[in-house]
Amino acid sequence: MATTETKPQDVRFEKLFQAVDANHDGVIEWGDYERLLDRYLSGFELDKDSREARSLWVTHQHYWLELLRHSDGTDRLNKDEFIQAVRLLTLDTSRFNLVEGLAHTIFDALDRDGDGTISKDEFGRYLKVWEIDPKNGYEIFDRLDSDGDGVISRHEFVRSWREFYYSSDWDLPGARYFGVA
Repeated sequence: MATTETKPQDVRFEKLFQAVDANHDGVIEWGDYERLLDRYLSGFELDKDSREARSLWVTHQHYWLELLRHSDGTDRLNKDEFIQAVRLLTLDTSRFNLVEGLAHTIFDALDRDGDGTISKDEFGRYLKVWEIDPKNGYEIFDRLDSDGDGVISRHEFVRSWREFYYSSDWDLPGARYFGVA
């Protein structure tokens, strides 16, 4: 009897689906991303007309449109459709590089003091936006800070996104977002 092994990425994408489905109705619509963007603006204390806020908005809107392009074309994605669309989108970088685009945009918004790094305090804002338990979140921070200098560099942050979306290794720092171990 053949068995199918669950891919680590699919487990992570399911957790991502649950985190984005703000109203917990079992589907993701653009409104779920609008609520997420509102949490970003509030959590990062961004003016809605700031460059960072506009970048977050445009990047997430492009992400959403690309998810729809890789699905059946409806404006609602259930969990399975979302996971499949994310899988396809991470492989197809012809129009939008999901992993790189979102990671850099979010890094820029998180780096509130403009020093080119994310401090523990700045990362705490990220945890609040995604409603991640701070206890687990600061463990994530420590793992993402691979050189142990007390901050997360752009390179470390982007690398963690690559790990989240691409890696089959359950133990990499990027695998820990949303409590996935």
